[in-house]
Amino acid sequence: MVLGTSKYIGKTANPYYTYRIEAAESLYHAGKIRHLLLSGDNAHRSYNEPWTMKRDLRQAGIAEEAIHLDYAGFRTLDSVVRAKTVFSLARFTVITQQFHCERALFLADVNDIDAICYAVPSPKGWSGVKIRAREILARTKAVLDSFIFNVKPKFTGPKAPIDGLSSANP
Repeated sequence: MVLGTSKYIGKTANPYYTYRIEAAESLYHAGKIRHLLLSGDNAHRSYNEPWTMKRDLRQAGIAEEAIHLDYAGFRTLDSVVRAKTVFSLARFTVITQQFHCERALFLADVNDIDAICYAVPSPKGWSGVKIRAREILARTKAVLDSFIFNVKPKFTGPKAPIDGLSSANP
């Protein structure tokens, strides 16, 4: 599962996005993964993280049938839980930056989900500092949502098992 983020920050390529897509492409072409669940936000007609990731991965030669889209990955919690409940994944690998891996794996653990993470590089400099500050708030929210407020994904949606990878066929 590749966690979504914007492809651009203003008019500049977003290195968080680039590192995630490059890792997904590399792992797929190396035969380490067979399917990619692209999970992200599609809040506006002009902003669609899963579709953008799919377009770039198709251009990198990844087969159409290996790509699956989760348009309701509004938050990390939604993406992680929906991988199991909607896409019927018994276990999966999350592709994102290390700091994000830690939160995603925490959310997987508290929701009894078997996940591992492939940590990609994080950009250096000012953008990294801003993201680190945001991550403190996001982790606090993840703990509160998990243990105090019992927050669930915004949309559960109909089941859409990824063939050959469902809970029934680990």
